[in-house]
Amino acid sequence: MKKLIYPILGILIFGYIILQNWAFILFKIISLKKGQVRGTIVSGSSSLTPPYKNGIFIGSVADAFYGSVQVQAIIANGKISDVQFLQHPSDRTTSIAINTYAMPNLKQEAIQSQGPNVDIVTGATQTSQAFIQSLTSALSQAK
Repeated sequence: MKKLIYPILGILIFGYIILQNWAFILFKIISLKKGQVRGTIVSGSSSLTPPYKNGIFIGSVADAFYGSVQVQAIIANGKISDVQFLQHPSDRTTSIAINTYAMPNLKQEAIQSQGPNVDIVTGATQTSQAFIQSLTSALSQAK
C-alpha cells in the first residue's frame, strides 16, 4: 500500500497542475502551430514618437500585480537604443518563468517601434501593461 501512495500522489499533483494551466498550455500549442507568439496590439500615445533627447531616462514604477516593473530607456541619436529592466516580478517561480520569456520580447518590440507601442505578451499581461506604463513615463521625460 505504501508503494502506491507516492505514484498516486504524483499523478494527482501533475493532474492538478495541468488542470490549472490548461488554457495557457493549449494556447501555446496553438500559437506554436501558427507561428505566433504574442497577442493583441496595444496602441500607445502618438505624442511619444521620435526623435527623443539623448540620455538615460528612468520610468515610473508600475504595478504588475505580483510585483513592480520599472524600466529605463537609453536614447542615442534621438532613438531608443536600449530598454533595461530595473525592477520586475522575480520572487515566484512562475513570475521568473513568465518574465524570462516576456522581458526580451517587450524590449525588442519597444526598440523596433521606437516607443511604447508593443504587443501584450500572452501569459504576461500584467508585466506587459506595467512595462508600457513605465516606458511611457521614461519616454515622456525624453521629449
